[in-house]
Amino acid sequence: MSRLTATLAALALATTFAAPAMAIEPQGTTAAPARAVMICASDSATRRSFEREHGTAPVFVTARDALAAASSGETWSTPRCMTEREHARLVQMNSERAAAR
Repeated sequence: MSRLTATLAALALATTFAAPAMAIEPQGTTAAPARAVMICASDSATRRSFEREHGTAPVFVTARDALAAASSGETWSTPRCMTEREHARLVQMNSERAAAR
């Protein structure tokens, strides 16, 4: 489980490169990121857990999809899922974009 936590933390850090600045929420409220992406397995237990947590089946996106959504300002009402391989691509693409700046 700690590997999943570490991976999710790395994903959260990686997505901050592509995410726009978010408004500060008043104390006592919590807002989910507009484009949250989680690393998810595609097994039935993970799908059930995601549905229980978010009320809908997981939608998987690629690294290109996530970057395109960030560029266009697209928002999601529920988090999207990404495989570990796609996450590695997202981190690599973000690193390349940062190096080009």
